[in-house]
Amino acid sequence: MTSDAIEPDEKDWTWVLREPCPECGFVAAAADPAGAGSAIGAHVERWQRVLVRPDAARRSRPDRWSDLEYACHVRDVFAVFTGRIDQMMAEDPAHFANWDQDAAAHDGDYAHADPARVAGDLAVEGDRLSGALARVGDGDWQRRAVRSNGSTFTTATLVQYLLHDLEHHLVDVGA
Repeated sequence: MTSDAIEPDEKDWTWVLREPCPECGFVAAAADPAGAGSAIGAHVERWQRVLVRPDAARRSRPDRWSDLEYACHVRDVFAVFTGRIDQMMAEDPAHFANWDQDAAAHDGDYAHADPARVAGDLAVEGDRLSGALARVGDGDWQRRAVRSNGSTFTTATLVQYLLHDLEHHLVDVGA
């Protein structure tokens, strides 16, 4: 299910673990997964600044999410990755259920969310994710997981993948 004329993103973005992203310039393989927890707060602050823009809920193009919709997506990414990190700490290998980001946008009515509430939710979910990352011990970075499409991760590469997603969406909204 799509969100009002937005083309579903069905790409497998795991290639960003092997090469720099030409769209945002992020080099996931160079990112330190152990430092990710402390970086989440900075991401939350940047998104909160995006959400006070007067046009945050307006789409610049009909086929592109508004800044508000991207912020809702990032809030949900925080929640999904918290669950995935927790699952990886409990299971090795972990098997992730599919998360349809387009269905989440539609079902969560991202386009009509309250920016102030989303700003608060980002802080709560960011804290939860930081907490999950703080529980990853030195010996846990090589734990394994398989996503529903067959993509495989270690805890380290999952966090690098997450960091790319967060940086990429800040570029999407010019933040």
